[in-house]
This record gives sequence, C-alpha cells and structure tokens, in this order.
Amino acid sequence: MSIVSEVQWSELQRDPKSVAAIAEQHEVRVKRRDGADLLLVRADQHANRHSGALMAARALRSVFRHVGPDVIADALKDEFPWTAVLPESDRAEFVREFVQAIQASADLGQWSLLGQTVHEWANTAIVHADPDLHRALTTPITTRDLDSVPPSEDE
Repeated sequence: MSIVSEVQWSELQRDPKSVAAIAEQHEVRVKRRDGADLLLVRADQHANRHSGALMAARALRSVFRHVGPDVIADALKDEFPWTAVLPESDRAEFVREFVQAIQASADLGQWSLLGQTVHEWANTAIVHADPDLHRALTTPITTRDLDSVPPSEDE
C-alpha cells in the first residue's frame, strides 16, 4: 500500500517547494474546495506503475491462454458472482472481453475501459436474471406492437 499525504491547494500555492519535497517521497493528494482533488506523483513513479500494470496484464493474458476460458470463467465467478446467471455463450464472451479489456486498459493506462466492460456485462446479467425484463428486451417488435403506442402530446 502506498503512502499518500494530503495538502490543501492553498498550501501548494503558498509553499510549492515543501509540497514538491513531500512528492519526492510519496504521492500527494491536493485537496481543492472548488473541484476534484489532484494527485501529485513523480513521473518516474507513474511510469513504473504503468509498466507494472502492463506486465501484469500480459502475464494474465498468457495464463488465460494456458488455462482456457472455462477455468477463467470459474475463477472470475469468485469476484463477479453475477456471471453465474449468464448463459454459457455469454459467459465465454464476457471472459474474452474481460481479458481484452485488461490488456487494452494496461496498454492505454486507462482502467476505466475495464470498469466499463464489467459494468456492461453486469447489466447484461441483470437482464438475464429477470425473466420479464429478458422477454421484453429479446422479443421481436411487431407492427401490432407499434400500433399500440399512444400518440405524443404534440400530435
């Protein structure tokens, strides 16, 4: 676990050298009243973190290739229990997209891509877990269905 010191924005403005000295040792969270906090970190530490994440993603990709999608799906069920409600084909697709998202996130240094992938698949699981919702979203729309739509207030 990394150490993070907190300073106020005004402290950074008033005494930037002392804040920089803290940042030489570890991360500094700059608290602001008028916006989101900022994180001050040395560029070499940031690069090392990105490099480490990329290595971990590549190692995971290699492990995933050797163990196969079924083993990965079972392992991911521990972290994402909702995968149990996905049909087999969707579970396999989730595993494939999860592995790709790890690699892409590490390459780009943008982990929100992995978060988005998991979020979208969790929503897919919600649909599969609710039979009425699943039926409503997967039943083809017919012309008869369109006739029952009430006219808008503008008409």
